[in-house]
Amino acid sequence: MSSALDVTRAELALLVLYLNKAEARDKICRAIQYGSKFLSNGEPGTAQNVDKTTSLARKVFRLFKFVNDLHALISPPAPGSPLPVILLGKSKNALLSTFLFLDQIVWANRTGIYKNKERAERLGRIALYCWMGSSACSTLIEIGEVGRISASLKKLEKDLKKTDKYKDEHYCNKLNQLNQRRLALIKASMDIVVAIGLLQLAPKKVTPRVTGAFGVITSLISCYQLLPARLKDKKA
Repeated sequence: MSSALDVTRAELALLVLYLNKAEARDKICRAIQYGSKFLSNGEPGTAQNVDKTTSLARKVFRLFKFVNDLHALISPPAPGSPLPVILLGKSKNALLSTFLFLDQIVWANRTGIYKNKERAERLGRIALYCWMGSSACSTLIEIGEVGRISASLKKLEKDLKKTDKYKDEHYCNKLNQLNQRRLALIKASMDIVVAIGLLQLAPKKVTPRVTGAFGVITSLISCYQLLPARLKDKKA
């Protein structure tokens, strides 16, 4: 009985640790926001109100978050990284930092601090283009990483031909990395569609409902990626 209670207490402690992360709360709110967008399909009503209010609330979680990507932008790249990966990574950091910075001006306008509505809306669109660009950079990076890890796995499979490869720790680690990269690739590519929907670049194909559906999926992927390792293993 006490051991079951200890396990429950430990798992609740991990959950509390997870929910204490501002990033985790932001992604949960994001899932609610895009779920509401999916339900409303752009029509006025309760769901659209939830979409708008949750969108505004999320901007508070992202105040000064642009500093993270600004720091990554000026930090030296990982040793041995190919030049194309470095350039894509730095471009992603620059675009995401710009998006987060401009998003603060949008928040200031919606709360009444910044009064120039027309300029704020223009900056909001520029911010979304920056986010779409950063998602495109992420997609290209993940495609490269998936290819690199897949090639490494094939080489390992040849070396482990006469043994059970799933008992080899190095192979299992590489396989886990590949799965994580594939998930990140799905998320980044779907976020491009979300950005297209928010910018209304293809309103007939990427409707508010499509935008909402894709947004919910990428939000849930982000929530999963932020799980502590133990909880993630249990989900798997």
